[in-house]
Amino acid sequence: MKIVIAVLIFSILILFHELGHFLLAKACGIGVTEFALGMGPVLFSWGKGETKYAVKALPFGGSCSMVGEDEENPAPNAFGNKKAWQRFLVVAAGPCFNFILALICSLFFIGFGGINKPLVYSVTKGSGAEEAGIMVGDTVRSIGGKKITLGREIPLYLYDHPLDGSVEIVLERNGESLTKTVNTHQEGWRMGITYMADETGCRISSVSEDSAAASAGLKAGDTLVRINGQTISSGKELSEYFSAHPMDGSQVELTVTRDGETMNFSFLPSHYEQENLGFSAEYMYDNTAKPGAFELIRYSAKEVVYWIRYTLMSLRMLISGRVGVKDLSGPVGIVDTIGQAVETGVENGGAGEAALNVLMLVILLNANLGLMNLLPIPALDGGRLLFILIEMITRKRVPQKFEGLVHLVGFFLLMALMVFVLFNDIMRIFTK
Repeated sequence: MKIVIAVLIFSILILFHELGHFLLAKACGIGVTEFALGMGPVLFSWGKGETKYAVKALPFGGSCSMVGEDEENPAPNAFGNKKAWQRFLVVAAGPCFNFILALICSLFFIGFGGINKPLVYSVTKGSGAEEAGIMVGDTVRSIGGKKITLGREIPLYLYDHPLDGSVEIVLERNGESLTKTVNTHQEGWRMGITYMADETGCRISSVSEDSAAASAGLKAGDTLVRINGQTISSGKELSEYFSAHPMDGSQVELTVTRDGETMNFSFLPSHYEQENLGFSAEYMYDNTAKPGAFELIRYSAKEVVYWIRYTLMSLRMLISGRVGVKDLSGPVGIVDTIGQAVETGVENGGAGEAALNVLMLVILLNANLGLMNLLPIPALDGGRLLFILIEMITRKRVPQKFEGLVHLVGFFLLMALMVFVLFNDIMRIFTK
């Protein structure tokens, strides 16, 4: 099932991308010889006017082949014979259409899923946030001068701006704006697990390597049902428990369920020193907060911008070495991620929740595809745009043969990277 959903998602993404090239090419009077979905052998095709429409065997690709796109052609409707600004618009239309599709999906996602408000969910006892007077229910408006609109922008900010001693936070409480300076240095005790602080069952999202929880035998996917004798039925209840009973180094007793089996664990938490905001914000979407028409457009656009920023941050981390090439995911990895999103959604809220999870992935993939295609890499749209920009600046066109050779080399390099990522995806899945 997840393969069918993934193929459908890939097909829609690529079709919309190529549709952007196609419509702008037609608008600029450029001949389109083939508009195809997929790669490899043709499954079936039909013709209309000068264009052949085709569906090919491999769903991971697509093409909009234009007259004179990669070679000199004297025809008046050839791509190479059009003005630079026209060619620029045609090439840029593909990524832009992915951003448009991301916005359309966001309208449905926010409309049905609600708004991701940056509300303070819990405040750690004895933390700098508590000392500064931050309270549960406060709305975070900015951190360190960076405007915050979505709750999930807070961890994104922390990825790019490591805390160092103190930070200024602007809050809204009962319509009043408050500015707090928070001491971010924190030390204490922790188990080494993460979970979603929502209303659903308390499922452990991850277990840190070399943590007390990992040493005790806890695993990601375990569902916590009791801590130190107190029953826990949701992530929210666990968050509230920690707020009322901060760990002090005493032994922790946990009861979890795993594959239908109840298991008990007992261990001592680990001591830590770190920079921390001292509060948790709401990262989930509140489907009771239904936006009006203006808010719907505003928050939908903000959702797309969030995923573009997320992609940029991931790219910077890759370039800086904070993450490795082995962390990249290709089609196989995305199929696996889609499957996990569907399973998690069904477990937590049924088909509707699963649909929202998939819709969020579609927004991410569109933002990712649009942004990556704008990078100045040969064989991608961004590489073609770079050559057109050079032409527009120098008033002299780069020879098409040279440009075509650069794109050909870039294509083979991208194919090599795709094979590596594909192999990496398969190894990651089978070594889980």
